[in-house]
Amino acid sequence: MPAFSSVFGQILKLFARTEFQQLVNETKAERHARGFTCWQQFVAMLFCQLGKAQSLREICQGLASVEGKINHLGIDQAPNKSTLAYANAHRPWQLFQRVFGEMYQRCQQIAPKHRLRFKNPLLSIDATVIELCATLFDWAHYKQTKGAVKLHMILDHNGLLPSFCHITEARKYDVVVAREWDFPSGTIIVFDRGYIDFRWFRSLCERGIFFVTPVQTGDALRNRPGALHSSARRRSS
Repeated sequence: MPAFSSVFGQILKLFARTEFQQLVNETKAERHARGFTCWQQFVAMLFCQLGKAQSLREICQGLASVEGKINHLGIDQAPNKSTLAYANAHRPWQLFQRVFGEMYQRCQQIAPKHRLRFKNPLLSIDATVIELCATLFDWAHYKQTKGAVKLHMILDHNGLLPSFCHITEARKYDVVVAREWDFPSGTIIVFDRGYIDFRWFRSLCERGIFFVTPVQTGDALRNRPGALHSSARRRSS
């Protein structure tokens, strides 16, 4: 009988089953489980993310549509909606936090390092609004009929991996969150116009942090005597 391995199955091979089960045991995630394992839950939710499923029905029916070919995923049948919903509501989220941490460390080890001409750490910061259903997430008020949160992210160019993320209410300004972040001296950060705040710029300079950003149209920049280092004045003249 020929072996069958889907692209989804090949992605799942990146997660070692023995290490996954060890994390399950450490977090006691399968305590009081009745046949529906954490691995089955993980496969279903990863299928949800990669397949952009919008509901439990889409997840369960999507897996059920290929039920004869899912043994290579480590599951023998598609879950029921009620079973998956109960597992998502009651099983500890710490398990999947640990799974993410293990995978992130592995990615850091194999990620290519940047080959730029400078050795300073290079970071990009940005934020995006993620829309949510206002009726289901009544705490995430954004507009009169819409709900949303804002994801603030720091991307490390040394491996092109996200190094930090922070979720806030959607109305919170990007620069307000950025002011709370602490960057090591010598770091170069890149950001867009949403982070323009000249007092914050001064704070970055005083801490030895470099930054690159486009200037807003109409901004009046002038060189005050003694405000810049002599070499910087020569470059700007």
